[in-house]
Amino acid sequence: MKRKFDLSRSEISVLIDEWIFSERDRKVLKRRLLDGICYEPLAEEFGLSVTQIKSIVYKTQEIIFKKM
Repeated sequence: MKRKFDLSRSEISVLIDEWIFSERDRKVLKRRLLDGICYEPLAEEFGLSVTQIKSIVYKTQEIIFKKM
């Protein structure tokens, strides 16, 4: 039996696609959780501030973790 957070990469990706409705936020969260990209490079990649990226990641992670 899988523990609560023992999800595969593809299972996490499906959860993100299912519960995060903003395309940008989905992309940011996938790059952070699945690809392990740090906040600063994400900010550059998406043309946002580090603070904005952190806010997106924290907000969307909370949604996903509640669904796990």
